[in-house]
Amino acid sequence: MNQELLILQFQKKNVNAYEKLYNMYCDSISGVVNTIVKDHNVTQEITQDVFIKAWNKADTYSAKKGRFFTWLLNIARNAAIDYTRSKKHKQDKQNLNADFFVDILENTDSLESSVDTIGLKEMVLNLTDKCKAIINLLYFKGFTQKEASEELNIPLGTIKTRNRSCIGELRSMLNI
Repeated sequence: MNQELLILQFQKKNVNAYEKLYNMYCDSISGVVNTIVKDHNVTQEITQDVFIKAWNKADTYSAKKGRFFTWLLNIARNAAIDYTRSKKHKQDKQNLNADFFVDILENTDSLESSVDTIGLKEMVLNLTDKCKAIINLLYFKGFTQKEASEELNIPLGTIKTRNRSCIGELRSMLNI
């Protein structure tokens, strides 16, 4: 089925379209969310919430503004970041078990270890080191631009400019 037609049906609240889009994008969305929250159970919960939010706000999607997957990805990323900033997450972090810390030590916390189901990792790895660092912090680790500025010890304006430039490079790789 044509994806544009599928999205149009989704916007008209067609349950079959919802199921097809969910099956198409669930793994990718879960991968992005899990990269940020690092908890399988929470990832599943947030992924479900993302698709429910998309369903409820389907009328706000516009193909003129970007691709459906990008729209969905932004909802997922924002939901995951919101969770990490929530009181519940902060309380849960205070009571972490040793398995969590073992995972952190084993995880290099870099782009190479990120879940990648759409080939994005390889595209990011082809970017310059400056772009890799910014994309890693902003999109894979969920840092704000201000936090990335502090982490990399670079002015906020430079972070914003490089981010736009790096996203432009990724778009050119995708021929968007």
